[in-house]
Amino acid sequence: MRILGLDYGSKTVGVAVSDPLGITAQGVSTIWRKQENKLRQTLAQIGKLVEDYQVERIVLGYPKNMNNTVGERALKSLEFKEMLERRTGLPVVMWDERLTTVEANRTLMESGVRRENRKQYLDELAAIFILQSYLDAYGREDAVREVNI
Repeated sequence: MRILGLDYGSKTVGVAVSDPLGITAQGVSTIWRKQENKLRQTLAQIGKLVEDYQVERIVLGYPKNMNNTVGERALKSLEFKEMLERRTGLPVVMWDERLTTVEANRTLMESGVRRENRKQYLDELAAIFILQSYLDAYGREDAVREVNI
């Protein structure tokens, strides 16, 4: 069972996918959302990835505020969740993504990636952190249960 991880932003969507056993997350790409490429094309690209990787579940970053309240960005993510569910027919799990972008940026800095080059990797890396966090909490348990059935 493969799981798709998404970091949904106002201009980009970072994409990661799990290995077939649901143990590790690997980066796939960053979808750049230009004005003319609003949601319809973004959803189409994600739908293609769902088919290509035979995804059975989607984990979507849920950007709650640090004080655990739901702000504008989190509300937009909930709207995107509903669109994803309608488009793909798959369950979409909202996963707390607080500080994943900060962690991704720090990782890129420590890896020596120049500031001007970080943006092209930042959202994909954040998606990896979101998905890996989910897999660490639930993925292996679900994968083992599915293998044992």
